[in-house]
Amino acid sequence: MPFDFLKDTNKKVHFIGIGGISMSGLAAILLKNGFKVSGSDMKESEITMRLQEHGANIYIGHSADNVKNSDLVVYTAAVPSDNPELLFARNNNIALMDRAEFLGYIMKGHKYNVAISGTHGKTTSTSMLSHIVLSAELDPTILVGADLDIIGGNFRTGESEYFITEACEYKASFLRFFPYIGVILNIDADHLDFYKDIDDIEATFKKFVSIIPKDGYAIGNADDFRVKRVLETASCNTLTFGLNEGDIIARDIHFNGRGSSFSVFYKGKELYTIHLHVPGSHNVLNALSAVASSIVLGIDAKAVVKGLESFKGAHKRFELKGSKDEITVIDDYAHHPTEIKATLKASKEYPHNKIVCVFQPHTYSRTISLLDEFSESFNDADELILMDIYAAREKDSGIVNSDMLGDKIRANGIKCINVHSHEEALEIAKQKLSAGDLLLTVGAGDVVKVGEMFLQE
Repeated sequence: MPFDFLKDTNKKVHFIGIGGISMSGLAAILLKNGFKVSGSDMKESEITMRLQEHGANIYIGHSADNVKNSDLVVYTAAVPSDNPELLFARNNNIALMDRAEFLGYIMKGHKYNVAISGTHGKTTSTSMLSHIVLSAELDPTILVGADLDIIGGNFRTGESEYFITEACEYKASFLRFFPYIGVILNIDADHLDFYKDIDDIEATFKKFVSIIPKDGYAIGNADDFRVKRVLETASCNTLTFGLNEGDIIARDIHFNGRGSSFSVFYKGKELYTIHLHVPGSHNVLNALSAVASSIVLGIDAKAVVKGLESFKGAHKRFELKGSKDEITVIDDYAHHPTEIKATLKASKEYPHNKIVCVFQPHTYSRTISLLDEFSESFNDADELILMDIYAAREKDSGIVNSDMLGDKIRANGIKCINVHSHEEALEIAKQKLSAGDLLLTVGAGDVVKVGEMFLQE
């Protein structure tokens, strides 16, 4: 076994919300190691079906009966306190562990844990590093927040001491990890339903670097002043990257619409040239973070170049969905103002006549706390179609709605139309699109359906 907590493979572990992008990966690791695994979710999905094929007992819907024979129940922060499975486990002395703590236990048994954190770019940076480590044939275990073609899903179970995972700051969950390398891509205001303010977020990242062992490494973006301040508090080794400054820097950057090329310099010495197949300066930064981790891990330059040049993107990260009638459809997970600006900036570099953007705000708390920032995020869109807020884990308190955001956006002189269904969004988009245009669906909810419906018509 790659970890100490679970030594008896006769034990049964139940996952509440097993269809989640992270929970499914943890369940898969247990299945590979011979454990009995069950799990519940509100609906069947490709992920739950894949786990079922590998031996998991899957329940659709939540019921106390689902956990009666379990030795351990793992749950996520999104599971409400009145969930019947959670209540049964608590009332019957069944061991309980939240997802972050359980992931930490699995990480404990690996020597080279790489935890990639930051407000934006975690999935892409984790995917890039995964490509590199696979190119180096190091047989890693990987947990990533989106499907990645090279591993055929969102997780991979390896036999080596290398473990690569995203480290989300939401509810400070990454403080339960055991990183040998902790990467900080950026620090921005988000999850303000949990954090008091940006200073509270920065303080939590300082705690994150404090858990890295002295012989480990904190790697950070030198172009982000908050990240630099966090690294100054680290008692472990530090390494920086950036476009403007850092130990690792990109020079001679050339964008070609669908990607970029640049030379990588490490402490003033040129290492190699990278040809990246995903657009935007933000992805150059993501690649540099993967280069930094590779240097610490001692990965051969050829494997770094091969890995990055083989990366064509993760699903839902500037993902090319297809084209119809000479109209290109791209979907992106961006749900924070900084991410939206980066996505639209990359779209401007992509071949197009006009950008028609369909945006679906994600959660009421994020929308209200960043309302002004959202209203200033769409300057690079020629036309904006604004959908209703996707509630996710929240309930509508009535404090904010998408019409309010639309009014602020229109006040900034941006063409914006509010719609209230996927069908309405599609009809408006079709009226505005013509040959050579780009249809961009943006958001962390189900806005992707608009582009898919367009392609399927």
